Amino acid sequence: MQATLQAVNTPSAAWSQKPQSPQSPQSRLTCLRVMASHHPQKRNRARFTSSVNFALALSLALSLALSLGLPTMAFAEGISIEDAYVRAVPPGQPNSAAFMTLTNAGEQARALIAAESDAAEVLELHTHRMEDGMMQMRQIEQIELPAGETVTLAPGGLHVMLIGLTKPLAPGDQVELTLGFDGGDSQTLSLPVKRIDPSAMPAHQHH
Repeated sequence: MQATLQAVNTPSAAWSQKPQSPQSPQSRLTCLRVMASHHPQKRNRARFTSSVNFALALSLALSLALSLGLPTMAFAEGISIEDAYVRAVPPGQPNSAAFMTLTNAGEQARALIAAESDAAEVLELHTHRMEDGMMQMRQIEQIELPAGETVTLAPGGLHVMLIGLTKPLAPGDQVELTLGFDGGDSQTLSLPVKRIDPSAMPAHQHH
């Protein structure tokens, strides 16, 4: 009987251990970080959220530029496009032209090779050349963009020709234009329509 009472009153090893002290907030935070690092789904979800936030910010910036009627600055593999616009034309005029400044900040020569827009049936790359005492407008296959240089498309020189307009082009309108470059990359811009002084447009014959 005495042995039985002693067995009951003697504390076991489990009950004799002292209770552990609670973890500090800093220790719990460290544990949570370690646990999170072992869950790729959580990391992927964080990357996805970051990508979505960036895309939304970019979309808002472009929308703001369009709402203010500003020419969109674009970048395509080291090529920046600035001061882009389309020439306003009187009603019934079948053709117009787009002008801009292209800077190739890369170390390799590039080229503008094509253009597309819903505002015209056909878009061509053109230049002006003096031939037989007359300024002639000629279609060219591409516009060279030497490395580290700026090329200006302006009235009387290089330009993107819009042939067979599908809608009137009045000052203040916007024209969506897609430029295609060698290498397969392209860039879509929203260009404002501006009036140009007729004296800035040279008299020429179109080949």
